[in-house]
Amino acid sequence: MLAVPDSQARLTYVDFWASWCGPCRQSFPWLNQMQARYGAKGLRVVGINLDAKTADAERFLKEVPASFEIAFDPQGSTGRAYGLRGMPSAVLLGPDGRVIETHQGFRSGDADALETLIKNHLSQP
Repeated sequence: MLAVPDSQARLTYVDFWASWCGPCRQSFPWLNQMQARYGAKGLRVVGINLDAKTADAERFLKEVPASFEIAFDPQGSTGRAYGLRGMPSAVLLGPDGRVIETHQGFRSGDADALETLIKNHLSQP
């Protein structure tokens, strides 16, 4: 499914995205903020691109840079494994790699609730 969990990460936020996804352009700056704000506290943000052509993803990343880890899955097997139904979709994983929460889409109104979710899980022992 996903890459091996990072031994330093207490929480991994996996964001599935594609170059043609409008809301992904909104979510990337927020994801950059979350990585900067909570990375030292144990958050790992991973963006998994599902474009069939990596070049499309690379063009997107030139326009909307990511300061978090990016992986490419042009076959879409990871997205299918998590049962994705839309873009972007997010999966929050615990340190053992188990799914804690899922979220579909991204609207500016989602940011506060998602950040609270991250903070709450990072504050747990």
